[in-house]
Amino acid sequence: MEIIAIIHTDFPDKFGIPRQSGLVSSLRAEIVFEPKFRNPDAIRGIEEYSYLWLIWNFSKAKQDHFVATVAPPRLGGKEKKGVFATRSPFRPNSLGLSSVRLEEVYLDENRGPVLVVSGADLLDGTPIYDIKPYLAYTDSHPDAKGSFGEVHKEDRIDVNFPQELLERLPEDKRTAAFDVLAQDPRASYNKKPDYIYGLSFAGYDLRFTVSQNQLNVCDVVKIDSNFSHVKGVKGR
Repeated sequence: MEIIAIIHTDFPDKFGIPRQSGLVSSLRAEIVFEPKFRNPDAIRGIEEYSYLWLIWNFSKAKQDHFVATVAPPRLGGKEKKGVFATRSPFRPNSLGLSSVRLEEVYLDENRGPVLVVSGADLLDGTPIYDIKPYLAYTDSHPDAKGSFGEVHKEDRIDVNFPQELLERLPEDKRTAAFDVLAQDPRASYNKKPDYIYGLSFAGYDLRFTVSQNQLNVCDVVKIDSNFSHVKGVKGR
């Protein structure tokens, strides 16, 4: 398979990435096609769809042998499930599947056609193998059973983000940063009281502690002034 595009997100590390696509709709990302696929004709008509499927590569989750079971973090990292009964990144072919909302399509002089999407759950620089339109009449199944994922879909944590710290972030990144933290990025088996966690987001280190089911942001430190390259886009 050929890599057709690279997605650029605000996550340089895996920690903090939403566990599923669409959970944090305020996140914005750009999909930039590889030179071979920068022909605008290849995406002609794509703006007629609201959502897209992305088929991509778990580039940071490689393994050299087959493991039949995994321990999902949402189950505390102790209960095993079959790898094909989960969305674990540790798979025989390291393929990911995400549904994202298409916010904008624009033509860049140097990068060709660019897709701006929201709700992506991908690491910055993730290779994209294919893009397909999402069709609600066949892709949506409201009555589908969701196993343990359904039980935990509403899991959130209260966030205390002091205004003076929030204002250190660019204005167009504040809502997404808050929403990412509200998902509680900690693994179920790695919740240490009074421990200072660090989450890299949009070129900033968001430092926080958790006490009595409240996440408290204690510092926001700029780590790379050139990292935030995702274009701010207003929702439709």
